[in-house]
Amino acid sequence: MLPRQTQPNRRQAIEAAGAAFLGPALLGGAPMRESGETVIQRGRVKQSLVHWCYAPHFDVPKMIEVAKTLGCQSIELIDPKHFPALKESGLVCAIGSIDMGDDPPFVHGFNDPNNHERVVKATTQAIDACAAFGSPNVIAFTGMRAGLPDDVGAKNCVAGFKKVVGHAERKNVTICLEMLNSRVSDHPMKGHPGYQGDHTDYCVDIIKAVGSPNLKLLFDIYHVQIMDGDVIRRIRQHKDLIGHVHTAGNPGRGELDDNQEINYPAIMRALVETGYSGHVGQEFIPTRDPLAGLKQAVSLCDV
Repeated sequence: MLPRQTQPNRRQAIEAAGAAFLGPALLGGAPMRESGETVIQRGRVKQSLVHWCYAPHFDVPKMIEVAKTLGCQSIELIDPKHFPALKESGLVCAIGSIDMGDDPPFVHGFNDPNNHERVVKATTQAIDACAAFGSPNVIAFTGMRAGLPDDVGAKNCVAGFKKVVGHAERKNVTICLEMLNSRVSDHPMKGHPGYQGDHTDYCVDIIKAVGSPNLKLLFDIYHVQIMDGDVIRRIRQHKDLIGHVHTAGNPGRGELDDNQEINYPAIMRALVETGYSGHVGQEFIPTRDPLAGLKQAVSLCDV
């Protein structure tokens, strides 16, 4: 695990992303479509904007406007204080975040019993907020290894999730365990060296051991591509356990364009073929005009 002082909190990560990647498009300066027609036309894939990626470019009212112009149905991983604004605009929050204070939520997870009281409380609060709003999912993480053997970390995760999954069942909210890549180390939000749940099968085994329909996998295509590959086969293999999906281009976690290697239309078709009915969250870090990149991404995924 990285030294404690080198781990940025969420605010620092967002500010860093904005400083590094904010291009010439200014807040509110990107032109919107005038015809009233949304970019998404087929709608077989429900799409969502991940708040932290675009927060350096759009404030929440502008992001709501962008989402509606694109035809996205959700803005996710957003502070619950913005839920009323989403509801007023006809949007949902496809997956809710957990508040771990100044620590990034992926650092202190369910793999360490010393974290259980804190992370169970934060997850319970997120479940309650999402249930009240009608948000279907809440995100979860294994946490960093910090010297824990993988088998021990997995057993601790199972025990930790069992402390809170019953509450999720009662509230009709699904906890989604995210697999993150541990290979990329050049940016705090492009990779997470030391993260324990860094392989799809590791997270799937935890989910199966808990044995609840309200614990599923957050299948982040970018992270899966880096660590495991074989994305379409894995989607088909784990179709019954996938609760939410994220996108980004690889390498670089940038736009879904020709500068990256993932064939997103084919992957989206595979999701549709498996009967996936959840949302796909656009979670790339813009390297150019964010609205232009989002239009391209949602069009590619609108299969």
